[in-house]
Amino acid sequence: MSDRAALLKGIRVWLVFFVVCLVLSGATAFPLVHELRWTESVLRALSVPDRLPGLMEWISRVREGLDTVNAEYPFVLYGTDWLAFAHLVIAVAFYGPYRDPVRNIWVIEFGMIACAGIVPLALVCGPVRGIPFWWSLIDMSFGVFGVLPLYVVHRKIKRLEALGTPAAVAAPAA
Repeated sequence: MSDRAALLKGIRVWLVFFVVCLVLSGATAFPLVHELRWTESVLRALSVPDRLPGLMEWISRVREGLDTVNAEYPFVLYGTDWLAFAHLVIAVAFYGPYRDPVRNIWVIEFGMIACAGIVPLALVCGPVRGIPFWWSLIDMSFGVFGVLPLYVVHRKIKRLEALGTPAAVAAPAA
């Protein structure tokens, strides 16, 4: 396998991994009410309230809030539907770099900027919304862990670009 083919394969594998994670992250925003009920019952079954009471209190509070919103103001959950949709739409954008990484490196850079933006968002909006700091750290980890595969892809694309365009695919001279 040539260097070019190996780089392209590596880029595509990392992109598929990133897109799958992005889609899964978005898809979990649709069934929040049911997920929190399930999570709370699993944590109770695992005796988490005894070991991590703060976590259990937070999960219970969030579940109670979601139950109330779902019962009395279900239209508010429409916002999380849009959150999920945004994840799915952003995932589609990564088809560009999958198809033509060098030309569409800007999508990778956009993704890296978005990952970096998670940190200030969590630091500013978390306290405004009453989110415990330790939970904001979990939210920030999505940006930190999200940027890692994108950084790897970015480096591989730069290496691919340095190899130049193969003659068979090069645009005809004018």
